[in-house]
Amino acid sequence: MIRAGALTTVQDLGRIGFAHLGVPRSGALDQPAHRLANRLVGNPPEAATLETTLTGTAVRVRRTTVAAVVGAPCPVRVAGRPVAWGAAIRVPAGAVLEIGPATAGLRTYVALAGGVAVEPVLGSRSTDLLSGLGPPPLADGDLLPLGEPTGPTPPGADVHRRSGPPTELVLPLVLGPRQDWFTAAARNSLGAAHYTVASASNRIGLRTDGPALTWARTDELPSEGMVLGAVQVPPDGRPVLFLADHPVTGGYPVIGVVPEDHLAAAAQATPGTPVRFTPTGH
Repeated sequence: MIRAGALTTVQDLGRIGFAHLGVPRSGALDQPAHRLANRLVGNPPEAATLETTLTGTAVRVRRTTVAAVVGAPCPVRVAGRPVAWGAAIRVPAGAVLEIGPATAGLRTYVALAGGVAVEPVLGSRSTDLLSGLGPPPLADGDLLPLGEPTGPTPPGADVHRRSGPPTELVLPLVLGPRQDWFTAAARNSLGAAHYTVASASNRIGLRTDGPALTWARTDELPSEGMVLGAVQVPPDGRPVLFLADHPVTGGYPVIGVVPEDHLAAAAQATPGTPVRFTPTGH
């Protein structure tokens, strides 16, 4: 690792099946980008990639390998020369692969043929920032093992196109059993309220700035296990969308759940991006 950047972690599809122990799934926040990066280098979807945040990263490879950079658009260089973003690229042994700052969105995924082969924990190589499971965030000078390449790029992988990072985040919200913890005015105004992504957002949750949702009660709930995409409302009334490293609830009600196929856009929403929730009863 030549330059770790602001935050670069190892991520795969996450730890599935441990929620009853309080272990969140973790894994790549933008899973479609992670999967596409792996396809471009011939990896299976469960291979581990590097997830960089905003400022990019730089790595030197010890063997000639194939890499792909997908997710937030950014400049990419190999040995100082510009190369394609969103395509398979050859990186000669000893060359530095540089991923520049994101020009839109937040998170970029770097797949290397064979995948990053750090030791799995509970069946996953993902870094979980909240619980500390998996490898710590990467630092300059770290040495990472690569697995054995498993195959060539499948036909058609390089023609797949994805929409860019969102300029407005529109999130369907399936209302949940705790909606009665909010006043009728709060429930009725939720769909028309205008929020923005708060700068305090991270892999644990997407925080919002905007009008407060008023509780109808003053007591607190016991902590509850929650699914990915749950929208918890703390006492300040600003909704928090739980992302991959989320905890159990902290005694605050969850007003509903955003379906998982909308979370990749949330992973790429930069601070200040407008957010609208569109509540639905089911």
